[in-house]
Amino acid sequence: MGGKRTQTDSGSRSSSSFILQDDEEGFSPNSSNALVLVQNAPIVSSYNERIRPMLDAIDKLRSLMVMEEGIQLPTIVVVGDQSSGKSSVLESLAGISLPRGRGICTRVPLVMRLQHHSDPEPELSLEYNGRVEHSDEDNISEDIVNATNLIAGDKKGISDTPLTLLVKKNGVPDLTMVDLPGITRVPVHGQPENIYDQIKDMIMKYIKPDESIILNVLSASTDFSTCESISMSRSVDKTGERTLAVVTKVDMAPEGLLEKVTADDVDIGLGYVCVRNRIRDETYEEARAIADRLFETDPFLSKIDKSMVGIQVLADKLVQIQAASIARNLPDIVKKINDKLNSCLSELNKMPKKLSSVAEAMTAVMQIIGTSKESLKKILVRGEFDEFPDDKHMHCTARLVEMLNKCSDQLHECNVSDHKSNFLQEEIAILEEAKGINLPNFVPRNAFLIVLQGIVKGISSIPIGFVEQVWSYIEDVVLSVLTRNTENYYHVQLSARRAGHNLIEKMKERSINWMMEIVEMEKLTDYTCNPEYLSEWHRLMIEQETFIQKVLRAAEININVEGIGMVEVGGLRKYPHVLLSQAFDLKMRMTAYWNVVLRRLIDIMGLHLQLSVSNLVNKDMEMEIMNELLGPNHGGGIERMLEEPPSMAVKRQKLIKSIKKLKESKEVVCKIMDDRFTYADYLV
Repeated sequence: MGGKRTQTDSGSRSSSSFILQDDEEGFSPNSSNALVLVQNAPIVSSYNERIRPMLDAIDKLRSLMVMEEGIQLPTIVVVGDQSSGKSSVLESLAGISLPRGRGICTRVPLVMRLQHHSDPEPELSLEYNGRVEHSDEDNISEDIVNATNLIAGDKKGISDTPLTLLVKKNGVPDLTMVDLPGITRVPVHGQPENIYDQIKDMIMKYIKPDESIILNVLSASTDFSTCESISMSRSVDKTGERTLAVVTKVDMAPEGLLEKVTADDVDIGLGYVCVRNRIRDETYEEARAIADRLFETDPFLSKIDKSMVGIQVLADKLVQIQAASIARNLPDIVKKINDKLNSCLSELNKMPKKLSSVAEAMTAVMQIIGTSKESLKKILVRGEFDEFPDDKHMHCTARLVEMLNKCSDQLHECNVSDHKSNFLQEEIAILEEAKGINLPNFVPRNAFLIVLQGIVKGISSIPIGFVEQVWSYIEDVVLSVLTRNTENYYHVQLSARRAGHNLIEKMKERSINWMMEIVEMEKLTDYTCNPEYLSEWHRLMIEQETFIQKVLRAAEININVEGIGMVEVGGLRKYPHVLLSQAFDLKMRMTAYWNVVLRRLIDIMGLHLQLSVSNLVNKDMEMEIMNELLGPNHGGGIERMLEEPPSMAVKRQKLIKSIKKLKESKEVVCKIMDDRFTYADYLV
């Protein structure tokens, strides 16, 4: 590496001494020595042949717009305050004239691709907006202006759409740079008021990536620490490890320049290069000869180390930095391209196949219904939730059991089921009104039915509320599953959701009607074949006489009654023994029977729920969805599946475009890797 550097430096010194010698003899651009100078191409780096394939690969990736896929490329970004001399530096490197004038000359990102070739006839072209236009040295400046106007308008605004300038010329270094608009704070006539913010945003976009090398162009007469371009570059490159500074117009402020570039108060990690650019009508050869002589003879500039002065040194540094950056980033670029390509392929494969016939659409619908049925069977019937391990809302059997248990608690805790409240008072009042001309030791059946109807009516809203809550939950679950399984078919999704909602409404209405009928049955008659009723009634009646005697003797105010608990009996002493005996019997019959009723209601609700869910999943849902898709009201859903939604079509095309671009990019980088360029080869 050291040997290569010595070769370059000696080449630069020999070129400089040659120019000085020619000048002493009377320099002329048309002299034979000048011709030899151009043919020898002193600005061409000795590394060009080695880095050309790498640079071509990066340029190819850039032309493929791989950066649109989030893959950053090693890029030399040229920034500087307005009138800092950016254009002059780039002209010296490219050997061509760029647009000049007052205000912002560069209004779009100008991607300059410089390529050395042996043909003495230069080849220049501009690429923008998908078109390629050829040019020549005499017209390139005007052509750049015209292309810029087409991109950014003929006013003085800027645009982020790049313009690529390809320069194939004998004597230029193999470099690719992006020249950005010069920084200005004060808008001139025709520029937007926020021109500074627009330029700053564009610059920050290009210099922020770690892969970017910042070429900061500074005028020798300015205070480096106050330059806007320095402030911007330091905000993204605090240590300056990827910033190179070019100091221009050194002949206008030579005094103190040595101290400024050696002190480095602004952290320029890649160092400084001082240059004197072409002015007025000087040829590039004349300008280079004058610059070499200036750095040799000026009392201030001659003290600056020769490794820090001249366009040749700048070209060599840029080539070296560019090569090292490409070598450093190339493996990561390869990995990112592969990762992004695999991601796009995977996403495209997950997208539904584009349907081309009604038969294919029908097959897709049946697959959707089948998948949805299987999911709902798992979560609503079998209690499996592997599809939704972390979403407890979709653990359906557990949630339904919780709702049923809550309903059971509400029924048992309802006030009308409280056997201790106003113990025997209601029974006595009903017996008084239900008495007839009959034997006194029989409880009238109509009295029992009146008590039963009152209690059933008091709890009737609880089962209805349970049914509504259950079906609201099931609807949410069903629609979630259908939405997930039809997300790629917009028209089917609408029909499926509509069918799901309509089906749930029907089933909910059916369940409510059925539950109201059950409640009415419980009101209508008192019946059970459950032997627990009689055994429980006998158990509760054992203490009947003991209880009545305690009440009539006024021995206690509160009495503990088996199966009921502690009750207050002070208000019962005024009633006769027969009436108390009948009321106690009626209460115990109702207590024993009500336990049967509650269990029966809960059992029936649970069984009905299971049957309804089974019918929903196994029969009704498929039929409802197909009717919705094929029926007269919203028919044509199958045919509409052939019309891919715009959002889906756009996504598919975007993925296909990205995959094509990434595959081409992969071929480009794989070829470089196959050519066995190693990191050590790149470093210079």
